[in-house]
Amino acid sequence: MPQQSDDGVPHRALNILALVTDAYGGHGGIAKQSRDVLEAMCADPGVARVVALPRAADHPLQPMPHKLLFDRAAAGGIARYVTALARHLVTGPRFDLIYCAHLNLLPLARIAARMAGSPSVACLHGIEAWPPHQRAWSRHAARNTDLVMSVSQLTLDRFRQWCPLPLNRCVVVPNTVHLDAFAMTGRDEDLARRLGLAGRTVIMTLGRMDASEKAKGFDRIIAILPRVMRECPNIAYLIVGRGDDRERLERLAVEHGVADRVVFAGEIAEADKVAYYNLADAYVMPSVAEGFGLVFLEALACGLPCVASNTDGGREALREGKYGQLIDPFDADALEAAILTAVATPRGVPADLDYFGMANFQPRISAMMRQALSLSRHRK
Repeated sequence: MPQQSDDGVPHRALNILALVTDAYGGHGGIAKQSRDVLEAMCADPGVARVVALPRAADHPLQPMPHKLLFDRAAAGGIARYVTALARHLVTGPRFDLIYCAHLNLLPLARIAARMAGSPSVACLHGIEAWPPHQRAWSRHAARNTDLVMSVSQLTLDRFRQWCPLPLNRCVVVPNTVHLDAFAMTGRDEDLARRLGLAGRTVIMTLGRMDASEKAKGFDRIIAILPRVMRECPNIAYLIVGRGDDRERLERLAVEHGVADRVVFAGEIAEADKVAYYNLADAYVMPSVAEGFGLVFLEALACGLPCVASNTDGGREALREGKYGQLIDPFDADALEAAILTAVATPRGVPADLDYFGMANFQPRISAMMRQALSLSRHRK
């Protein structure tokens, strides 16, 4: 056991084991947030090595920090995952911290923490943490993890309604945006023509079309388009993403007579996001189940006026209305008015958006790690 300072941090550089659903080779908000966390850990000068085990890595791998060992042998089923976890615990370095990127992996993370004699951190993203977990062993693991890190205060508050951890074992670390990767640019007119958006005023939503959740608000925007068209005749709605609810939404667009105004672009690569955001005049997502809403940060970094729900984590991405409009997602009049206001608002990047930048995210992750190490020492 290495010697520790008074705050519980080992004197030598830290070795961290991260259990992730997906990260590099993944697509979507949770994968992106996991990549950001791993990069922030590796950027900490007090960290020697980060070993990450993904449950899935289906897309091409993004560039990785040199301190990271991303073991794709763990992907491909629970047996492969457990085998890889056991191998690293037995043959790898002594891990000082176990980071768990999703509640579904927390029972394994707690077992790993006990085997390593090290603290565990559980990351909370959103709706997976709002109701009590279905599995008893996951609820038990949540109650006994050393620290929970939530991407929003809303998610933390809902989690603590069923798992009332003391506040000193909780921390909020909001998602981050790479400000060097997103920017306000001119519209790509060739792309606009290919999508049928040339000469249009465009509102946009990027996200998964999930038939079981119906949470993003795609249908509510489609339903309000005929009313918006009376004031903004050239309006069009760009939906970026994939999912099993697309067929229903396409039918809904036909039923409301706006099939020629709703463009389904499908899933796009991370590298293409800037071009798509810059096709839009406003970003609108009246959702009901966002834990935070990373897409709002990306849209803001591209200069888009934003409309979000006042009932979920999107309001924290817009800093309680400082960066955009917050509305009741089920108030059709409010949604119509917010869309019209947003498309009439000049584009521009908030001057203090670096609040969510990596330069602030990295020290928040470093502080989180040291808080977990300190809590573990006091709990022993």
